[in-house]
Formats: sequence, structure tokens, C-alpha cells
Amino acid sequence: METAPQQASHVLTQLPALVQACIDACNNCADACDYCASSCLAEPDVNAMARCIALDMDCAQFCRMAASSMARRSEFAEPVCAVCARVCDACADECGKHQMAHCQACAQACLQCAQACRQMGAMSGSPRDPGSGGLAH
Repeated sequence: METAPQQASHVLTQLPALVQACIDACNNCADACDYCASSCLAEPDVNAMARCIALDMDCAQFCRMAASSMARRSEFAEPVCAVCARVCDACADECGKHQMAHCQACAQACLQCAQACRQMGAMSGSPRDPGSGGLAH
């Protein structure tokens, strides 16, 4: 009998490579955003980092929602990814304004995630489960 992690690993290997790459980019971005937000809280002028912290928190949550919707093959995965790309763009723009290494690393992760999410949105012609509107099972 397979354990839950073994089952999850098996399911993820059945996802198309583009979907798995987007899930990975989303998870990487969420981690970078979490690290950036916590690092911003340790900066000398935390008030100057308020928007960066807020966008980091928003972006991390959208990235996690996008990753889980793709893993579940949700019928809403593509529109969630489209919104995720917009949030990642905003976070990358804000983080890119700050010279701290954690902000620059976060900006890069956000740009990579936004690109991966846009590619997911371009999958509108991909095979789907009939009637579901979601990713193919």
C-alpha cells in the first residue's frame, strides 16, 4: 500500500510538464515571498518596507492557491494562475525597487512565477476533462 507522500508524488508525475513547472515556480515564489517579508521586518526602517511586506504576503498566498489548484486539476486553475501572474508582477515591481538581496531574489522568483503562470493561461487549447473546464485528468 502506498503512503500519502508516495501517492502525491505519483499524482504529480502524471501532470503535464508545463503544469508541474508552474507548480514548482509558484511554490518557489511563495517561499521567496515569505523569506522576503520576514527579512523586511528586520530592516531598520520597517515602515518604508510596508508595501513590500504586504505584497509579499499577498503573493505568497496567491502562489500557494495557484499551485494547489493546479495539483487538484481545478477547473479554476487557469484563471487563478492569471491573477497570480498579476500579483507576482506587482510584487516583483515593488521588490525590485529595494536593493536588499532578499528583495532582489524575491523579485526574480516573482518574475519567473508570473511567466510560468502566463504560460498556464495560454494552455486554453490544452486537453481538458469533458464538461469540467479544468485541467485534463
